[in-house]
Amino acid sequence: MFQKLADLVEIIKERFEDMNTGSSLRNTLMAGLAVYLLVSLVLGYIWSSEPDTFPVQQHANSLAEELGIEPVVGFTTSVTLKKIAETMLDKPGGYLSNDVFPPGLWLDNIPNWEYGVLVQVRDLSRALRKDFSRSQSQSTQDTDLEVAEPQFHFDNDSWAVPSTESEYRRGIKALTNYSVRLANPADDKSQFYARADNLNQWLLDVETRLGSLSQRLSASVGKRRLNTDLAGDTAARQSTASPDDQEVKTPWSEIDNVFYEARGASWSLLHILKAIEVDFREILVKKNALVSLRQIIRELEGAQEEVWSPVILNGSGFGLFANHSLVMASYISRANAGISDLRNLLSQG
Repeated sequence: MFQKLADLVEIIKERFEDMNTGSSLRNTLMAGLAVYLLVSLVLGYIWSSEPDTFPVQQHANSLAEELGIEPVVGFTTSVTLKKIAETMLDKPGGYLSNDVFPPGLWLDNIPNWEYGVLVQVRDLSRALRKDFSRSQSQSTQDTDLEVAEPQFHFDNDSWAVPSTESEYRRGIKALTNYSVRLANPADDKSQFYARADNLNQWLLDVETRLGSLSQRLSASVGKRRLNTDLAGDTAARQSTASPDDQEVKTPWSEIDNVFYEARGASWSLLHILKAIEVDFREILVKKNALVSLRQIIRELEGAQEEVWSPVILNGSGFGLFANHSLVMASYISRANAGISDLRNLLSQG
């Protein structure tokens, strides 16, 4: 028995000596981990800042002067789309949606902001390819826009082989080529047609996107919704039956995600609409719709006001605490209603 106790004491002594030997290494590792976490925390705070807006027409004019060309119809819209995509990739921290290491891995607000921007980039690049650059349904598509549109539809979270950034930069390069060719008098194959029907078609996509965002933002507090899916058409049918009355509520874990997606969408859209004001000015003046467009831009600018709270609050509608989603929904809904009115003006003779 005493021998066993002696053996146990000897084992404990050896373990203690081993711990003393490795303590220096453990302390070094712990210090390194602490520094890494501190640096990640600081970088995460910096990378969580949303990019500022930029002056659309001034940017287009500066770029045209740099390239030694004269801005033509469509140039401002195309280079604004290019600038939006570049900002998404080159902002502080770069593109975060496909990050696999901290601190980008821990962040979710800015990746959702990026997705909101990306949806608008995809929609406009598709409109450029199928509507704005074509004179009629039987006309050929622009070669550079044939490259740009599918590049922006590449997976938004691919880390490597190929990376999302490399694919999107190919789309940006194609947009650059299109913009330069657009301003070349000798190249009549690169065109941008500023027509009311083209603009109306793209605005229909925008209206649909904003309507969806408004519904998701409003559902932050949960609400009863009557089924109006088939309203207005007695012959309409749907594949599966839906309840006549159901509660629609955004899960609490997704509330800030929807909020920042709406921030990204409104940020990109207000720049695009400012470019549209430049390239479609004659159409808008003729339709007496210029002030309507400017009011939409103003609503979207309101959606970009500084968020002072460290977290996105989700108080009840008329409760004690704020509900940031409902405030954002108010701006998005008014912008959406303005786009509907603008489309009506464009449809009139």
